Amino acid sequence: MPVYLHITSKEITHLCGAQSCGSWSRSFHWNSTNGFSDERKISEGAFGTVYRGILQDGQVIAVKKLAGNTIVPAGQQFKKEATNLIVVRHENIQKLLSYCSEAIKNVVEHKGKYILVDTDECILCYEYAPKGSLREYLADASKRTNSTDDSKITDWDTNFKIIKGICQGLLFLHQGMGAPIVHLDLQPANILLDDNMVPKIADFGLSRLFGQEQTRIRTTNVVGAKGYMAPEYVYNGEISPQCDIYSLGVVMLEIITGEKNCSVDKDMSSSNFAIDIRKTWTEEYIVSKYSFLEADRLQQVRACIEVAFRCVDISQKNRPSIEEVVKKLNDNPWPFQKHREVQMKEKMVYY
Repeated sequence: MPVYLHITSKEITHLCGAQSCGSWSRSFHWNSTNGFSDERKISEGAFGTVYRGILQDGQVIAVKKLAGNTIVPAGQQFKKEATNLIVVRHENIQKLLSYCSEAIKNVVEHKGKYILVDTDECILCYEYAPKGSLREYLADASKRTNSTDDSKITDWDTNFKIIKGICQGLLFLHQGMGAPIVHLDLQPANILLDDNMVPKIADFGLSRLFGQEQTRIRTTNVVGAKGYMAPEYVYNGEISPQCDIYSLGVVMLEIITGEKNCSVDKDMSSSNFAIDIRKTWTEEYIVSKYSFLEADRLQQVRACIEVAFRCVDISQKNRPSIEEVVKKLNDNPWPFQKHREVQMKEKMVYY
């Protein structure tokens, strides 16, 4: 019979202190999710299922139960890498609160017989984002197309806040922790929003926990994921911070234009999406589309779309660093330029 651990949000604060928590028992996560029940399920991803955990005092957390076929580092390696990720603290990074790796008894069939085997079950516990994911936010954008100019201005201010927050979080992952943490799966589903619409990058550091090759296989096999991934990563397995820059550019284009990345539905590279946006979103079109904005906000739109086009350059050498992206979005110094052709003169389709 499992032993249930009752814990409140105040006790979490006490346990975590200013920086981090640590390893909590499986019974804690089991109890908070009502036994990982279906009604508590939030989403499913490449590495497992996320559940809504509710503590004794009503505080909500997000509990990710890893898929049973996940290859977990042996011995103390998982604990070491998880502990390293727990100390990552930034306003725009979803906090990893705790982890758990315990052996549980499972009945499996083997050569016609049922036997009892020990199976490692791994759980990651994160802070909860009440406003859901950026994917959900973008899906709701179509409902706001007939809103007043005042609400459209508010929408742009929120969008710009989200863009800058994502960039700040990525800057921290790439440059704030010594060795860069390359996300490898930056997309709207992995960007969460809190009550104040502050974006939180989720699922960071999985390549450190489970290895780069397993991460690549799992993430590229998720339907639609390729639509946000750099071509050199999807097709050649090349890994660098520039992979995240490409993904950032695609996400920015979706936020700015409100247009859906159709590459996601076709499960292919986003090159065509970027090309189509480049053709449509000329200076004249931007001005007409955002006619309700004053000059300073209109310049923000120009800066964002110019940065986004540079990020989705097919050649990773031509993409800016995240530091350059943040600087340009903060400064907005340059006039709008005719979009530079960057090895996209013909539609490039990847299968």
